[in-house]
Amino acid sequence: MRTTWGETPRLELRGLRKYFAASGVLAVADVSLEVAPGEVLALIGENGTGKTTLMNLLFGVHSLDAGEIFIDGKPVEIRGQQDAIRNGIGMVHQHFELVPSFTVAQNVLLGREPRRGGFFDNAAAEERVAELAQETGFHIDPRQVVRDLPVGAQQRVEILKSLAADARLLILDEPTAVLTPSETDDLLVMVRTLAASGRSVVFISHKLPEVQAIADRIVVMRRGAVVGDLARGEATDAELARLMVGRDVLLTALRAYSLPGEVLLSLSGVTAPPSQDGSTGLKGVGLELRAGEIVGLAGVSGNGQDELVDAIAALSPAEKGSIRLSGTEISRRSPAEVRTAGVAHIAADRMHVGLNLLATLEENAVSTRFKAPPFSKWGIIRKAERRAFAQRIVADYEVRGGAPARVVGSLSGGNLQKVVIGRELSGEPRVVLANQPTRGLDVGSIEFVHSALSDARASGAGVLLVSAELEEIFALSDRIAVMFDGELIGPFPRAELDRERLGRLMTGGASENSEPTADAPDPKENR
Repeated sequence: MRTTWGETPRLELRGLRKYFAASGVLAVADVSLEVAPGEVLALIGENGTGKTTLMNLLFGVHSLDAGEIFIDGKPVEIRGQQDAIRNGIGMVHQHFELVPSFTVAQNVLLGREPRRGGFFDNAAAEERVAELAQETGFHIDPRQVVRDLPVGAQQRVEILKSLAADARLLILDEPTAVLTPSETDDLLVMVRTLAASGRSVVFISHKLPEVQAIADRIVVMRRGAVVGDLARGEATDAELARLMVGRDVLLTALRAYSLPGEVLLSLSGVTAPPSQDGSTGLKGVGLELRAGEIVGLAGVSGNGQDELVDAIAALSPAEKGSIRLSGTEISRRSPAEVRTAGVAHIAADRMHVGLNLLATLEENAVSTRFKAPPFSKWGIIRKAERRAFAQRIVADYEVRGGAPARVVGSLSGGNLQKVVIGRELSGEPRVVLANQPTRGLDVGSIEFVHSALSDARASGAGVLLVSAELEEIFALSDRIAVMFDGELIGPFPRAELDRERLGRLMTGGASENSEPTADAPDPKENR
C-alpha cells in the first residue's frame, strides 16, 4: 500500500546514494522510496544490484554519501546500528547473529537482560520472551538452547530479538534462503501477522512466487537504482524478472527428453559418521546415476546430503561401502584422483570451499588442475594458457566484471557461481555433483545455472543435484531421491512424486507406494 494523503510514512528515503571508491562501484544511485505503517514492501533485484547495501545504509552498517532518512515523518541521522535500533529499526541478516550456547531467552534479551539483585533474572527473561512470542504468534520455547533449534526456529529468535528492542520497521534480508518449504510457509504467515500488528516489513528476496504471495508492494532495483514500484498483482513473475534483469528470463527450466545410458556412478552401503555441525551422517546409502540424467536429491538440511557429496568427491572418505565410477572403485582415492577420473564438484559453499576469494579469477579457474596440461609443462605453470582459459570462462559464462587478473572476492554471488561452474564443467566431466548450485542467486543467475546443468546432462554426463528448492528439483530432475536421517529414499521417477508427497518423505512421513526404485525413468514421462 502506498501512503495515502495525510498518512505519515513509517519510513521515507530521499535520494540515498553510496559509492564504494575501492571497487569503483556506485552501489546505490539516488534511491527514494516509502514504506507505510503495517505494509510489507518487497525489495527485489539481481545480486549486486544494491538491495542489501540500501538496507545496510538504513541500518547503519554503511554511511551515507548523500540523502535523507525519515522515520514516522521525522528526519533521523543513522551513524551506526545502535542509532537504527533506537529509531525502531530491526534487521535480520541472511547469516544469523546468535550465541549457539545461549537459550532462546538469553539471545532475545542479550544486552537488555532483566536483573534481580544485580544478577541475570533467568525466570523473568523466559517469561518476557514467552509473552512476546505469544503476542506475535511465534511458537518457540524460551528455555531451549539455540544450537539445538532447526534453522526456521533460529530465524524466529532473530526476529524476536528485533521485536524485543521495540522495532517498528523490520528488514528481512533473503529470509527464506535457508528454510525448508514448511518453514517458509510459517515465515510468510508470521510476516503477515507482524504487518497486521502495525509493524512495517521490508522483505528482500529473489523468489518471485514468495514476493507475490506476501508483499503489499514490490520495489524493483537494477544497477543501484529503482526501476519499478508496483502494487502486488500489477506485474507477473515474468514481467518482474524482466525489470530485474533488463531482458526476458526463462523462469522454468525445460527438461528435454533423453534416454539415460550406462551407469556412471554406483554407491553401495556407503556409511559416514555424523559431522560436527549435528548432521546425521550416512547409513548404508545405495544409489545409481546414469549417463544423460539428472537425479535430484531433496531433504531437510542436516540429513546427510553434504556427507554424501563429500564422500563421492573424496573430501570426506566413507567409513564403509563402495563408490564406483564406471565400474572402478574410487572410494579410497584422493580428491585430485577423483577429479581426474571425471567427477566435477560444484560445492554448496562457494565462498569458502568452491573458491579462494583472495586469489584472482584466473588462479581460481585452474585451481583444480593447474599441474596438468595445458596449464603446466615440466612442472612450470604456463601463464598464457591459464589466462586464455580464464578469458574463455568469462566470455562463455558471461562473468560480469570478471577480468582474469581481478581478485574474485570483489565479484557478486552470481558471478562467483559462474566462475565455479565454468571451471567445473569446462573439463567435460562424466559426473557432476551440484550441491545447492543456485542458493542465494537471482533469477538471471538461476536461469544460467539451470541451462548449464541441462547442457551437461545433454552432453551425456550424469548430474546429482542437491537442492533445498523443490521447484528446482522438480524442474530439472529425471528421478528424485530424498535424504532423511542419513538414509536415502528412492530414487523415484519424477512423474511419481508431487510436492505434498515429497514433503512427507523429507520429514520421515510414510508415503503410499514409497518403495524405492532404481529403475530408469519411463521415456514417456518427459514427453
